[in-house]
Amino acid sequence: MPMSEDRTRSLLELLINVSREVATALDLRTVLQRLLFASIQHVGGERGSIVVMDDAGKPVDATIVYGKQFHEHTTQQLRDTVERGLAGWVVQHRKPVFVPDTSKDERWLRRADDSITKSGAKSALCVPLMARERLVGVLTLVHSVPNAFTEEHLELMRAIADQASVAVLNARLYTESQRTARVMSALAEGAAAINTSLEMPDVWRRILNQTMQALQVETVALALIDNASNDLVFNAAAGHNSGNIPGRHVPGGQGLAGLVVRDGHGLVVPNVSLDPRYSEADRFGGIEMRSIAIAPIQSQGKVIGVLQAVNPISGSFDPDALLVMTGLGSLAGTTIQNAQFFERLQKAHQRYRELFEDSVDPILITDWEGRVLEANRQAVILSGYSNEQLHSMSIDQLHEVKWNKTGLNFETLRRDDECNYESVLHQQNGGTSPIEVHAHRVEFEETDSVQWILRDITERKELDDLRDDMIAMIYHDLRSPLGNIVSSLEMLGGMVHEDETIRSMLSIATNSTARIQRLVNSLLDINRLESGKEIVDQAAVDPLALIREAIRDVEPALNGRQQHIENKSTLVLPLIWVDVDMAHRILINLLENAIKFTPVQGRLEIGAQTTDGLFVKFWVRDNGPGIPLADRERIFDKFTRLRGKERPGGLGVGLAFCRLAVLGHGGEIWVESELNQGTTFWLTLPVAQKKATGQLKRQTGRLTLKPSE
Repeated sequence: MPMSEDRTRSLLELLINVSREVATALDLRTVLQRLLFASIQHVGGERGSIVVMDDAGKPVDATIVYGKQFHEHTTQQLRDTVERGLAGWVVQHRKPVFVPDTSKDERWLRRADDSITKSGAKSALCVPLMARERLVGVLTLVHSVPNAFTEEHLELMRAIADQASVAVLNARLYTESQRTARVMSALAEGAAAINTSLEMPDVWRRILNQTMQALQVETVALALIDNASNDLVFNAAAGHNSGNIPGRHVPGGQGLAGLVVRDGHGLVVPNVSLDPRYSEADRFGGIEMRSIAIAPIQSQGKVIGVLQAVNPISGSFDPDALLVMTGLGSLAGTTIQNAQFFERLQKAHQRYRELFEDSVDPILITDWEGRVLEANRQAVILSGYSNEQLHSMSIDQLHEVKWNKTGLNFETLRRDDECNYESVLHQQNGGTSPIEVHAHRVEFEETDSVQWILRDITERKELDDLRDDMIAMIYHDLRSPLGNIVSSLEMLGGMVHEDETIRSMLSIATNSTARIQRLVNSLLDINRLESGKEIVDQAAVDPLALIREAIRDVEPALNGRQQHIENKSTLVLPLIWVDVDMAHRILINLLENAIKFTPVQGRLEIGAQTTDGLFVKFWVRDNGPGIPLADRERIFDKFTRLRGKERPGGLGVGLAFCRLAVLGHGGEIWVESELNQGTTFWLTLPVAQKKATGQLKRQTGRLTLKPSE
């Protein structure tokens, strides 16, 4: 039946009025209230509700009216209505529905007042709010009398819903934008305030103040995870009765805070007395807990603590409370980590400063122009200049820079390479002091700089001079009389034939003087080789003959310690091109060293074999205590001896001579060792070339050399 002109005019006036009512407001709650009152007034009904949906189809807000009174609702009520009630059917099918008698329709969600003993059956209308093909909500009207509504009421309600849907959508979007703006504003203010300082106590205070201000609560607290115990430790708190909170420990995983740490998500408990998860671990002494909001403090994707707000002043937390707290927790995590880094950096800087000032060596810091920026106490003492004077000087004024080591304009140091050299420090009183310089690139006071460690080596130089004097004394004062002793012993040996006792004593004296002679010669050779002199007295020598004579010379020492030596040399070896006396002493030193460190009745081994046709490789092996890894290079240094109660003594020149002599021949020497398993010394000496011919003898006359091939 066509609609009459009067009815059409009335409907248009109604829609215009409804449109005017809802279009003049942007606040979502106001729009919903006006729409609901207009619907009840013009359609009828005793109560109504509007549920607003987000784009994901979830309820975000609602208004419920009984008569002329607004009715409070809970999140669970909204969820039940949308999931199981008549409104849920409308949401699912997006169609309006008219229920003349709710007691006969399964789509109606039975509530307490629907029971037979109470108000019983009702009549209901429910329509979707569609705007731009988007479901923005559901409008429901209910009358306490069945069949109170008709299809005409449903059509009128649909018309009102169509007219108001866009206004509801706009109000929802406006409310969401306002909410986002409030959250962003709170977070922006929080970020600006929290990041003002990097001092940890100040950072905590600012985080708490921003949380309290944003959420308007009575008390706030901050706890961080103790990495050692995994407990939550409350470091700071603010607000009502907060003095007892700092220092409080919550065992890992316990309470609501432990739940937040485990899940990485915040939570809001509107009423702690109704939440079974609330426990003793959540209580704060002196505070009556009513409502709690807890958010994780996160840094680099990891939860490092929690931020906790207690008892909102208004009585309930704002819907945005958890969002704001989560944002503040993320800001707090970044700021706390930065503050921790800053704190560690400060401690490291302070420690460096202490080490810099307390160093036993003079230390200078310069820029890349060589100008002195910093000088420690020892630099002032050694140089004699005041700190102010040093700051006005350059590094090359203080000592003779070895530019071949540092590179011109410090190119070597710019490549992050270190350089070491010996030099002379120019002192304020005009004197000089020998120094060892260690220079390398550093960052000092956030500036790219050069650090110069000037180690005073005056005592070492004096010791070197004493050693040089000792070598000179050995050369001039011992060598000549020692030669006389050797000659005299050889003459006595020729005169005594029958008395075995005298011959035994002469043999001991001869062996002892030979050892002294080898020591003297080694000291002199070390001095010559260190000064860069070449080995010139070389000849073609049979390596097997060298080994046999070396074994024969150490036999008395072997017999004295009841040790056994095995010669594992290859039967045929090429001649080697060496200084005969030096090569003999190399093997003797290595054998005597092995005898010294091998236990009584131990076993030794000596051998030689060819390598690539250019060198013969020798080895001397023992079954002694072995050499620690840290000492394997140091043992070849001059005057170096391994320390230990059971280690025999010595001057520490034998292995130094061996290394210099082998390198002087163009060969290599190295050591392999394992603790408590023994040591093997390896060395290579060059093979004689075809041009080496003739027959040579050692000065003692005992070693006969084969003619070269």
